[in-house]
Amino acid sequence: RLAREIAATTTMQSLCASFNMMQVAPATSAPKAASAKSAKASSFVGQGVTVQGWKVGGVKRGELQVRAARVAGVEIPNNKKAEIALTYVYGVGNATAKKIMAKTGLENKRVREFEEEELTILRAEVDTYMIEGDLRRFNMLNIKRLKEIQCYRGRRHIRGLPVRGQRTKTNARTRKGKVKTVAGKKK
Repeated sequence: RLAREIAATTTMQSLCASFNMMQVAPATSAPKAASAKSAKASSFVGQGVTVQGWKVGGVKRGELQVRAARVAGVEIPNNKKAEIALTYVYGVGNATAKKIMAKTGLENKRVREFEEEELTILRAEVDTYMIEGDLRRFNMLNIKRLKEIQCYRGRRHIRGLPVRGQRTKTNARTRKGKVKTVAGKKK
């Protein structure tokens, strides 16, 4: 047991020594094998640090690591196809995503494979829809209006009950919250 502990500590010491001898280049220096696509950093988020001689997951550290493209102020996932990735934007569902892809004429490929021009076209088309903050504000103002005019739907919103005619004797727990037991309520 003692021999194993000594071997483990010497191995750790040698690893630490080799790590300390590595040279770390600043993130601003461009790696030699940078591709043309990696130079387009404006539409993607994330950049690493070059550590010479070390590769992590087949990618040399420091090369531009594409993580997520920004569309309508939302980082959409990079490894998903465009139609699915667009649904991460509030107000864009499957049907709207398909319409956007059809209007732009772009191929439904993975987001990381898009060029800067294609992303610009996609952003321009997405911006024509009411999405994200504008849509949230629109919905909130509609509910506020219903509450102010004291219509049936507005009163249901105020009381925290279902608005669209669902039964409330049983169920409706999502709107009503956790059960509040009342003593002496048996038949």
